[in-house]
Amino acid sequence: MKIEWSGFSLNFDKKTYIMGVLNVTPDSFSDGGLFFSEKKAIEHALRLIEDGADIIDIGGESTRPGSEPVSVEEEIRRTIPVIKAISREIKVPISIDTYKSDVAKHALDAGASIVNDISGLRFDPEMPKVVSEYKVPVIIMHIKGRPKDMQQNPVYEALIPEIMDYLRISIRLANKFGISDDKIIIDPGIGFGKTFEHNLEVIKNLKEFTLLGKPIAVGVSRKAFIGKILGDVPPSERLEGTTAAVAISIFNGANIVRVHDVKEMARVAKVADAIKNGVPKKSQDFLG
Repeated sequence: MKIEWSGFSLNFDKKTYIMGVLNVTPDSFSDGGLFFSEKKAIEHALRLIEDGADIIDIGGESTRPGSEPVSVEEEIRRTIPVIKAISREIKVPISIDTYKSDVAKHALDAGASIVNDISGLRFDPEMPKVVSEYKVPVIIMHIKGRPKDMQQNPVYEALIPEIMDYLRISIRLANKFGISDDKIIIDPGIGFGKTFEHNLEVIKNLKEFTLLGKPIAVGVSRKAFIGKILGDVPPSERLEGTTAAVAISIFNGANIVRVHDVKEMARVAKVADAIKNGVPKKSQDFLG
């Protein structure tokens, strides 16, 4: 599988791509407030690129469990200056992490070239039109409920089939508005309306989602299920757990991993890819 657009190319047959997280928010669960100023956000983006990020994912609204939505105006105020500045400095795609069509439109005008929509194009009826108009890739994610209430006892009769049905409907919605199949990436939505057990089941059965015929993005980085497994450790102490979850996700079919610790996870992905796909020829010269 391969996606090509606007001078960018992602060839999923060759490698797993690293999406570096850049939250310009005061309240994200792991890095809220760290990169809230434009100067710090730009510095961090450049550091993520140096560390091996293939994509920079910029978000201006926390979607952690229990979070309150922010206004379109505030989200634009937080993200657009950063996108404009970063797009002049870097040569990798910038993703806008939003479910609001007006934010997406401003971001794409400012230099973003991917839309990452946690609602799978469901929360804002104008979003499919914007993505179609700009002819950019879109990540459609599964979510049950809204961020404010999604973790209040989420229940499924059949977890994997229900998530897949949700994604199928989102794919059809995208197609209806003229978004081509080769621009669609799916995300099962780890932590978005799922219990501890649900998250483990999704990662364990990630190969099932390859049946949808789309590249798979996964966001496991520093998430609460990892903290719980390790004895309720805080996000800052979830590196090793994230490493395990990323490696297993890649082996089970993930094509893009959305992470905070880019340098470490780029190395993890390189090893996981070598085990899964074989060592690239140019690397074999260094092997005894």
